[in-house]
Amino acid sequence: MHVFDLGIINGRIYIGGQWHTGNLYIKDNKISTISHGLLEAKEEYDAKGRAVLPGFIDPHVHFKLQFGNYTSVDDFYSGSRAAAFGGITTYIDFLDPVKNNMGLKKAFDDRMALAKNSVIDYAFHATIADLQEEPIRFVENTKTLGIPTIKLFTTYSNFDRRTSDRTIDNLLTITKETGTLILAHAENNGIILDEQKTHVVQHASARPAIAEISEVIKLAEMTKYRDGRMYIVHTNCGTTVERLKENYNSILNKDFIIESCPHYFILSSSKYLQREGYLYTMTPPLRSDREVKKLNHQIDNIFTIGTDHCPFNSIEKNKEFIDDIPMGIGGVEYSFPLMYERFGEKIIDKFTKNPAIVHGLYPRKGTLLPGADADIVIFDENKQYIINENHSDVDYNIYKDIEITGKVCSTIAKGKFVVKDGVFVGGEGEYVPREIKYQ
Repeated sequence: MHVFDLGIINGRIYIGGQWHTGNLYIKDNKISTISHGLLEAKEEYDAKGRAVLPGFIDPHVHFKLQFGNYTSVDDFYSGSRAAAFGGITTYIDFLDPVKNNMGLKKAFDDRMALAKNSVIDYAFHATIADLQEEPIRFVENTKTLGIPTIKLFTTYSNFDRRTSDRTIDNLLTITKETGTLILAHAENNGIILDEQKTHVVQHASARPAIAEISEVIKLAEMTKYRDGRMYIVHTNCGTTVERLKENYNSILNKDFIIESCPHYFILSSSKYLQREGYLYTMTPPLRSDREVKKLNHQIDNIFTIGTDHCPFNSIEKNKEFIDDIPMGIGGVEYSFPLMYERFGEKIIDKFTKNPAIVHGLYPRKGTLLPGADADIVIFDENKQYIINENHSDVDYNIYKDIEITGKVCSTIAKGKFVVKDGVFVGGEGEYVPREIKYQ
């Protein structure tokens, strides 16, 4: 008789946008079958009254990131542990920025060495800083590492990280033939006020909304003209998405893909007027109430949700001027519950199937179909609580004291509990090479 390793019984199972009441069975780290009847398993977990979801994929985190003299608080162990409490079973971090192929392999080896104690699966995006290499050669080298995604910056010229429009144009011409996706941190470098002694209260006005809006529209035009593929990270202005919908609907979330982050939906730039406004500093900054409202209205036109998780402790951020503050906040633990409470079921694919497809992880990840990795979240849609726990190593939580409905109860990665009924069990993640196939 066929005996399964784990049976998750009596749950509401989410598959392909529909709910199925039944039992899900796991064998050899994979989803094996879904049944209305009870089958024999070595272990059973009763999910009665709760949702059984695909493991969440965070396409945008920064664990152990060097920022000048600072290093982000969470390493790959503590960051992945906090992510598991949030239902995340796979995340994509970033290699350090490089200018050529010579630096690429070292950047990859360095991150792999740091990631070996991750408790869930992980992948990497390559990152370029003013690439001084033939684009096609660089792309071919990233692909040998299992990395089909390359991030660039249209700003940070003061840190020698800005990529020129000519290089972006050259990259866009080869994305589809090479199965590559270009990720862009999009801000108009000429509009940003890049001066010393910018006070925290000036953070949003120094990097204004129009800096993102104008740069994203330019990149959309370049992408459409070159028939390329591009992905905009941490989109933060509702107007940006409005303009794309109005003028670039034919490529929106097909060849020109939009990611955003929970904090841009929930918090606004009014935080910078508070005494502890420095705690809410990240780049790009929080936006006006008007832009936040617009962004919430545009949720259907945003394809993926990442967290841009990159926290620093409060003593490191407690500075008067932006130039002295390491940019970044935490977010992995409560990203899904916060967005689910706000938007309901429509948010599920933005955490699962969509990032898996876009970033070359589907169908191994992002679905509960038989044959996929047994990455599963047990989610209680009715659990009410106030956010006060923090499983990250950072000493504060920007979402503390928010009252919320919806809690991740258990997280299963490749058929084994990493978090079980709110208790950390442990886990062993592995590097996942990726491949993007375009039609």
